[in-house]
Amino acid sequence: MTLSVLTQNLWHDMGPWPERAKLLRQWLGSLSPDLIGFQEVLCGPERDLAAELLEDAGYHLEFAPAMRFWNDPRLEFGNSVASRWPILARESIPLPHGADGERRSALCVTVDAPVGPVSLTCTHLNWKFQHGEIRERQVVALADLVLRRRPKGGFPPLLVGDFNAEPDSAEIRFLTGLASLGGRSVYFHDSWRVAGARRANPEAGFTWCNRNVYARANLEPDRRIDYIFTGFPKRDGVGLVETCRVVCDGSENGVWPSDHFGVYAELRTTPL
Repeated sequence: MTLSVLTQNLWHDMGPWPERAKLLRQWLGSLSPDLIGFQEVLCGPERDLAAELLEDAGYHLEFAPAMRFWNDPRLEFGNSVASRWPILARESIPLPHGADGERRSALCVTVDAPVGPVSLTCTHLNWKFQHGEIRERQVVALADLVLRRRPKGGFPPLLVGDFNAEPDSAEIRFLTGLASLGGRSVYFHDSWRVAGARRANPEAGFTWCNRNVYARANLEPDRRIDYIFTGFPKRDGVGLVETCRVVCDGSENGVWPSDHFGVYAELRTTPL
């Protein structure tokens, strides 16, 4: 038995949303993840993109806003988590920001999973290339949240999302124990590095990829910016990443599920 996790940036309702939503539902049905982290979700009194995608699928949902949606102030823009099992507790925090009005948040939930309480945190960091300093402050705040809420002695905590940063950036190197920030250091497994990077195709790990016409329109380079991070597995192997792959990465009749590809991982739940 494994615990399956998906992270997916929805690109809110840009482009042909009804057609994109159809493709996303197909992927969700095929993958059937136990836990999901969605970014760029729109939510309001009469609309919830995550609920639209998972209608009648039996998931438990939580949403945390980051800011009002610029195209419709009745809606909030933020992160959602979905769990196959009941959500026992939740906490959302605003993340450090700059002076340009861009706001980001993180949502952490505790799930009543068969393996015991599981902590899942979903986030979306600042997007601009020159915002590395802001993202550095954001990952420090994220690490504090994840480590404070992890089940003591239980399943390793999960941190997923769109980090808008490549693996060799200071912010990702901090999360993977390769660099310190402000005299502090932490360590999380990068699921792709643990179980996906053995793939021969160098493009295989890209989640922002110019094969995707929605991404190509932004004139940005291919890169890996979406992640599933996990706490170090227990000594008996519980929590070890067994598989990881890029998903939601194909088109149908010129329509892609989103401008980002998703990441899907399976973690061990029984001792080695």
